[in-house]
Amino acid sequence: MKFIQQLIILLAILLGLSACSSTSTTTLYDELGGETKIREIAENLVLEFEMDEYILPYYEGSDINRFVEKLTEYICEVADGPCVYTGRSMVDVHTGMNITESHYNRLVDLSINAMDKAGIPHRTQNKLLARLAPTRKDMLYR
Repeated sequence: MKFIQQLIILLAILLGLSACSSTSTTTLYDELGGETKIREIAENLVLEFEMDEYILPYYEGSDINRFVEKLTEYICEVADGPCVYTGRSMVDVHTGMNITESHYNRLVDLSINAMDKAGIPHRTQNKLLARLAPTRKDMLYR
């Protein structure tokens, strides 16, 4: 009986050490829920634009299906997913739009709404927003 107890203790220790040494390979892409959830975020964002008089004029006349496709690719790539963004640079896309700080901040708010509707946890939303934040300089006052 003592041998079995020692064996159980040894196994517990080995399992504990094994758990400590494992590294997490979860990416932001995984946390977001993969490409399906990322596409849902992009589609939700389009719906947010359609209901927002302040932002809608920037997207009137756009090919919405292409917008959803390219936004999905972009978020997927930024989140370390398997996608490759095949669209134009953020500078090229936003040149001539004269986006202000106020417009940019509104876009962030609408993006949060889109992620909320997709059921993305706030911690994961913040991670994605932090990765997207460097594009701010490529969008403003162009």
